[in-house]
Amino acid sequence: MDFTSLGVPEHLTTALAKRGITAPTEIQTALIPAAYAGENLIGEAPTGTGKTLAYLLPLLTRIDPAVRTAQALILAPTHELAMQIAAVARELIQAAGLSVGVQALIGGANIKRQIEALKKKPALIVGSAPRVQELHRLGKVKLTGVKVLVLDEFDRLLGKQHLDDVRALIRLLPPERQALLLSATAGVAAVRMAEELFAPRLIRVESANEMYENYYDIVSFRDKIKAVQKLTRRLPIRRGLVFVGRSFDAAHALEKLRYEGIKAVALLGQERRDQRRAALDAIRAGRAEILISTDLAARGLDIEDVDYVIHIDLPEDVRTYRHRAGRTARAGKAGAVISLVDAKEVDKLKALAARMEIDLSRLPHS
Repeated sequence: MDFTSLGVPEHLTTALAKRGITAPTEIQTALIPAAYAGENLIGEAPTGTGKTLAYLLPLLTRIDPAVRTAQALILAPTHELAMQIAAVARELIQAAGLSVGVQALIGGANIKRQIEALKKKPALIVGSAPRVQELHRLGKVKLTGVKVLVLDEFDRLLGKQHLDDVRALIRLLPPERQALLLSATAGVAAVRMAEELFAPRLIRVESANEMYENYYDIVSFRDKIKAVQKLTRRLPIRRGLVFVGRSFDAAHALEKLRYEGIKAVALLGQERRDQRRAALDAIRAGRAEILISTDLAARGLDIEDVDYVIHIDLPEDVRTYRHRAGRTARAGKAGAVISLVDAKEVDKLKALAARMEIDLSRLPHS
């Protein structure tokens, strides 16, 4: 199976080949032909399985470079994810030799610069629903020509925080536009809302043949940060993600790790955008070896070559475990997931492992 057999035109397959991408993933194989057929779709697949390309390839085929208006709109729940999508789109467009403009429209950024950029009539808009609506009210962006709407991480976009803004924006789009909704972990409530809004067909790719190893270590709650410190010393961690939940003082954890000489950064949800960007740049460039994050702060972010995922707070359910674990062992590379649990959490972790049908081993001490 190759991209040509899925209907992807030659200029895009050539662009993919330049990036070393020649064989489609499972979600791409399932979703791309259906998207070309014009269906409204939900695509659910684990993190790191190529969902962005699964919608970008058919989307770019729908865009007519000769028409100077917005023809595709991609919404994302975070500024970082929107900028990440825009960067991937620009890279693919450039490699394919297309004359298609891409503009990110996100809140908090300089709106005057965005207005100036919109004078170039970009065909692809990537951004947040509130900022796109604001610019529409100002008459700076027209949405009547939008053929494709994408909701990336749609389970968040159709949640309480974003739903009203997304609904309002949908009303500004042509009724015949196509809708493509993607997520790694689509819950029942999000799928029901999607069905109400778009009546999409669900394409689900289960997590299979994970390449990561699953370990646990029994550690008292108060010693979990010390355990992370010891793991960083013991294991060859080049790029590790440490997940925390509500029960943990993540800022204090960051401070303690740095005090011990660990090169650590954090995404906890309260940072300014420049601070978040600096943290991501540090972990991606190798200036930091550990990124501490909450589940919400890390959603949708693409961080390559993560070799270890460490749970300080145990995932609440299978979906969350898989979403976290999917950060490592990508593209055939090895990786490991380590859960730090106290004595009371061991049974819960083993129950999760049983439902996921994964092998779970006690972390060896050497």
